[in-house]
Amino acid sequence: MSQTIKLAVIPGDGTGPEVTAEACKVLEAVAPLEDVTFERVDFDYGGDRYLATGEVITEQQIDELRQFDAIYLGAIGHPEVKPGILEKGLLLSIRFQLDQYINLRPVKLYPGVDCPLKDKGPEHIRFDVIRENTEDLYCGAGGFLRKNTAQEIATQEMIATRFGADRCLRWAFEHCRRRNDRKQLTLVHKTNVLTFAANLWERAFHEMGEAEFPDITRDYNHIDAACMWFVKNPEFYDTIVVPNMFGDIITDIGAMIQGGLGVSAGGNINPDPGGCSMFECMGGSAPKYTGQNVINPIAAIAAMGMLLSVIGEQKGLDNLVRAGQRVDAAIGNTTPKMSSMSAGQMGHSTSAIGDLVAESL
Repeated sequence: MSQTIKLAVIPGDGTGPEVTAEACKVLEAVAPLEDVTFERVDFDYGGDRYLATGEVITEQQIDELRQFDAIYLGAIGHPEVKPGILEKGLLLSIRFQLDQYINLRPVKLYPGVDCPLKDKGPEHIRFDVIRENTEDLYCGAGGFLRKNTAQEIATQEMIATRFGADRCLRWAFEHCRRRNDRKQLTLVHKTNVLTFAANLWERAFHEMGEAEFPDITRDYNHIDAACMWFVKNPEFYDTIVVPNMFGDIITDIGAMIQGGLGVSAGGNINPDPGGCSMFECMGGSAPKYTGQNVINPIAAIAAMGMLLSVIGEQKGLDNLVRAGQRVDAAIGNTTPKMSSMSAGQMGHSTSAIGDLVAESL
């Protein structure tokens, strides 16, 4: 039976619309193979809208997004907008108000993609990072005292709740079980210093694992040790669960060891019934390349693949991943630059790579 999916698309800033066009091109190619129809509505949220109206996004507009089955985001970041305005006003607002409490970042090195780590290949880099997405330092709790004086004090509070930790940990345990690889879940935190928030997470992790997931091996790393092992021995990892701030750090390290931001994608997921999730590439808006048709769209296409998986179209994801791998390998056989953000350096334009993946489907 044919399925209709309501998809909100936010192309965003800089090169975001260019890579979004290629992701949607690939979606149009895979949809008929899976008997799926996408009703797509584009929204102009981003830097240009903010400069023209002084408005990022309202609660009513987020409620409108809530009615969609999923959201696809190109990239946010405008050179004429002060850093933090769009990130907090748009990205964090959507994540928090739509309760997208899981951030999923697959870290997988594909054949044909150049890895910066010596002697590491696809067999060594194939793990998932699950980051709690709605608490921690990102809550914005804190403030200033005696601002702009010599005695200024700034506070930023790390918020951890048992509710937030439990729901993230349960999803991580279940995801690890679904992966059915080594069934090892590693908690990353800083228990030797952050004795309150980290202690809550550690207790919840072991209590839940022992009671509900005895088939999953539990492991623990301090955040600084995890950063070291990501670089030295990434093959140690299967599935990782981590609070918000530390997750932001290690997922960028993960992006680099899988070949760079040009090939990394992520999902902001509300897994609850009726929840609306958002998917994006990690490379940013790269405004200096706007309109040049030279940005690598592989990450944007991979983000669309993640969207297919979360809305239940696993076959579509599998087909898209195989197509992307074939294109990665073909390009990698002719150039060592597959990890580059620049498609032009790989001998192909942004639109040409999108065409190759669509044709490979």
